[in-house]
Amino acid sequence: MLQKFKKMDYVIVFVLVLMMGISITSIYSTTVDTKFEGSHIRMIAFYIVGFIAFFGISLLDYRLLIKYAKYIYLGGLAVLVLVMFIGKDINGAQGWIYIGGLSIQPAELFKLVLIIFLSYVLVRKNKPLLSFWKDIIPIGLLAFIPFVLVMAQNDLGNALSYVIILLGLLWIGNVKFSHALIGLALVAGLAFGGAQAYIHYHDELLESKILKPHWVERIDPWLYPEKATAKASYHTNNAKLAIASGGMSGEGYMQGSSIQSGRVPYAYSDSIFVQIAEEFGFIGSSVLLLLYFILIHRLILISLESRERAGPFLIIGIVAMFLYQIFENIGMFIGLMPLTGITLPFISYGGTSLVISMASLGVAMSVKLHGQEVEEDMPDPHAYRPASPKQA
Repeated sequence: MLQKFKKMDYVIVFVLVLMMGISITSIYSTTVDTKFEGSHIRMIAFYIVGFIAFFGISLLDYRLLIKYAKYIYLGGLAVLVLVMFIGKDINGAQGWIYIGGLSIQPAELFKLVLIIFLSYVLVRKNKPLLSFWKDIIPIGLLAFIPFVLVMAQNDLGNALSYVIILLGLLWIGNVKFSHALIGLALVAGLAFGGAQAYIHYHDELLESKILKPHWVERIDPWLYPEKATAKASYHTNNAKLAIASGGMSGEGYMQGSSIQSGRVPYAYSDSIFVQIAEEFGFIGSSVLLLLYFILIHRLILISLESRERAGPFLIIGIVAMFLYQIFENIGMFIGLMPLTGITLPFISYGGTSLVISMASLGVAMSVKLHGQEVEEDMPDPHAYRPASPKQA
């Protein structure tokens, strides 16, 4: 075990420690003298649990997750179905289960479940190129099932993360270049057509109840600001003003006027980037993005060093998940993306999100610790082997 600890990527550990410091100080700044005061103490507890999950899963051979991926997937689906019946509604999304005094969001948990299961499926297929009808469509359906279940909970942010994870894994799974181009063109066309239809038939869609009011309040300020109500635009408008007021170096720690006055909702959780941008400015925001860049870079290096097929699939799925969350969370406050309930990894307040993110990095670290043992110690029964001369 000591040898495994020595082999760990301590650059990742150092980045996590820095992010823990940023998270705790930012949460304190946004919650002091409010009803959420003390949230930074709970975040410390979440980080302790997160580091236990990180180191524990790092020492576990990740191939066990691949081995039992089918059961993990079915169990995850069962929980997503269960939350539709007993889930609690928070901010318009019915996606929370309360166990004792803890609130758990199964949609967050399922992101890692989906990465593990789709990696298992791609490893089993073991093809140099994926076939559209035999491979891409069935794999897409496996991701579509949880997508529908989470959309039914009004959780657009996490549902979209499943799509991004699917696309990332299909790409590394060797989808044909022509299929990728057709898919991108189709998605672009649907997005453009959908946006135009939304704008031109906005009132009709709203009256027919095809669009849920909860969705309209999030999409209008982004796509159709002329129709957005003052209530719907309140969050994003104040967030943009706060980010702009931060300037180059910020207004100072605990001196952000918009944050300290409470004009930016959920500044301790989903909107925590706004606090960093207002109080530490462009410099502080850039430092945070640099830490994310280092983290993603180290993950990709681990995937390149892996000598076993499942490892790179797992890591690219995790990378896709993180990149989507970072882009969506920051983008929704600067007008690039619609407002969703997606957290900023490792920074936003939230136990489920943090622990799942730490567990995901634990899986990646397990690939680093165990992904070099395959050829000598644990031959992969599903690894591709060329035909012998007699078979050929």
